Amino acid sequence: MMNKVLIVIGSKNDYNIMKDTTKIFDNFGIKYDIEVASAHRTPERVRTLAITAVGKDYDVIIAAASMSAHLAGVISGYTTLPVIGVPIDCPPLNGLDSLLSTVQMPSGVPVATVSIGKAGAKNSALLAIRIMAVYNLELKVKLENFTKQNEKEIEKITLIKEK
Repeated sequence: MMNKVLIVIGSKNDYNIMKDTTKIFDNFGIKYDIEVASAHRTPERVRTLAITAVGKDYDVIIAAASMSAHLAGVISGYTTLPVIGVPIDCPPLNGLDSLLSTVQMPSGVPVATVSIGKAGAKNSALLAIRIMAVYNLELKVKLENFTKQNEKEIEKITLIKEK
């Protein structure tokens, strides 16, 4: 089974946050495509990307946008694929508007929403990998090894003793 993810970003500026997502996919050997499309400025492009995603063998769609980030919800309205929303932080509300626009979806239009900014970008990749690993044993083993490596990295950190 080929694992492939579609990453849709609301503007090219969002790539600065989402490049951490692509690094994780590269480390796991996950194929991905990145498209720039705005729910508000290029709604027909968003619609087309969402509708055609199944036919292009994508397993998951990640949608990242700032401000009133309706991108993930609009995409979810047009597809049956899992959609993960990444709220991007920017002034004046530092991502709170993005978070609320992404997480507050009506019944029947599911969007898995991760945290705001870089942590969310990384977690979106790991959540997508977890979804794909359900039916891919090789990917599941890679994910388990990644988790064990993270545990080892934390164990290396020593506590600072109080004086």
